[in-house]
Amino acid sequence: MSQSNLEKQEAKLKQLNKKIKEEKYKIEQRLGKQFISQANLDYASLSNDQIKLLAQQFSEFLKVKSVNH
Repeated sequence: MSQSNLEKQEAKLKQLNKKIKEEKYKIEQRLGKQFISQANLDYASLSNDQIKLLAQQFSEFLKVKSVNH
């Protein structure tokens, strides 16, 4: 393979990785927004520690649910 082809493939790979990161970010934002909305939480009153605790509790809940099925 020529250097030019490798560079083109590398550029495409970088674009794909960027697109994947952007899509992950969008999903994380939508998930977080839905979680906060459904739990009737106030964005302004959530500290980083509270967010981490809620995420941990939600994660544990999902783990228990998946084991019970």
